[in-house]
Amino acid sequence: MIKKILIANRGEIAVRIIRACKELNIKSVAVYSSADKDAMHVQLADESVCIGPAKASDSYLNIPSLLSAYELTGADSIHPGYGFLSENYEFVKILEDHKINFIGPSSDLIKKMGDKIEAKKIAKILGLPTIIGSDQGIKDINQAKKIAEKIGYPVLIKAAGGGGGKGMKIVFKSEDLEKNIIDAKNEAKNFFNNDEVFIEKFFQNPRHIEVQIISDGKKVIHLGERDCTVQRRYQKLVEESPSPVLSQSERKKLLETSVNSISKLGYTGAGTLEFIYENGEFYFLEMNTRLQVEHPVSEAVSGVDLVKRQIEIASSDILDLEQSSITFNGHAIECRINAENFMKNFQPSAGKISSCHIPSGPGTRVDSAIYQGCSVQPFYDSMIAKLITHGRNRSSAISRSLRALDEFVISGIDTTINLHQEILKHKDFVTFNYDVNWLEKSDILNN
Repeated sequence: MIKKILIANRGEIAVRIIRACKELNIKSVAVYSSADKDAMHVQLADESVCIGPAKASDSYLNIPSLLSAYELTGADSIHPGYGFLSENYEFVKILEDHKINFIGPSSDLIKKMGDKIEAKKIAKILGLPTIIGSDQGIKDINQAKKIAEKIGYPVLIKAAGGGGGKGMKIVFKSEDLEKNIIDAKNEAKNFFNNDEVFIEKFFQNPRHIEVQIISDGKKVIHLGERDCTVQRRYQKLVEESPSPVLSQSERKKLLETSVNSISKLGYTGAGTLEFIYENGEFYFLEMNTRLQVEHPVSEAVSGVDLVKRQIEIASSDILDLEQSSITFNGHAIECRINAENFMKNFQPSAGKISSCHIPSGPGTRVDSAIYQGCSVQPFYDSMIAKLITHGRNRSSAISRSLRALDEFVISGIDTTINLHQEILKHKDFVTFNYDVNWLEKSDILNN
């Protein structure tokens, strides 16, 4: 039985986990950098420990400091949230070796699914549709040219250990292939300390759709699909559930295929299967072995608290939930509010929040760790809040989002609130006539 959880994270996800702990009567331990000493997650937790200076590598990514905080506070479990060490298999292996309860899957599965080449091989074995391309890392340019010619241009070069658009290059003609492979390998080495890259077919007008699953290693439950197509440079901005473009037969096939595949994996905890969707076909993209930023839209339409379920599984090894007991209801939309100036190429904006009003009302939820007088730090990710609205259908969810965005006030720094208003009002969004490249080509960013 879990009694005290150390949360190896910060910001809104740390607050989210603390709230779940309070409702489960479980003690929570916050860790924080010197820059975050006045942060909301520090104030809300039952205990808190400073684990280092502002730089993430010296604090939130500092494994010895986290383990010291764990020992010092007498915690019995660690929840990683998302980002930072949430998909670091070396961290999880250390926890396993020291018999520390990690709220998530095994280090072995994190390692396998974190390597995109290995994950693709596993996906094929599990029966998931995969993108045509190389089945191993590129060794030399001649091999790369043969594969690219077989696939047909354009092709996408991807970092095996990457994510977030890093180590990715689109190549439209053969004479540009070698330079882009070199650039991708250098970028991958810098960001992931792994310069292995591979080649896949590049989809020019895809949508990004993902399936939320949760499993205790034996039973797998899905919480429907999410549409995460509104992106900028592979970074998601708006997510919704269910997808507005899938037919019922497409949805049924996608969800059943995902559940059947993960059932063969022995997976434990929450996870997300991500897919490219184009011309009525799905292709496996990757699996995230953690909670996703956009998990609240799945919670809204399913009525299932994912964080509580994660803790339940980690505590008892049993998921006390049946697929037949879940009733999907209405439509949910999430807007990621970032501290950025989207009119200046999304330039990050740090500083003190001089005034702040969080919207509320029917079907309105805000996950954040901001408050009037707090400081937004320049050392970490720029996302400072998530607005989640739920309505009886997509139209009502959009209207509710726009109403809530109009109420949302954050002064003292730049935010993307106005950008979201423009996106949700745009005729292409309303009629779901967009793909992952839409925003960067739209009149919103090109006036």
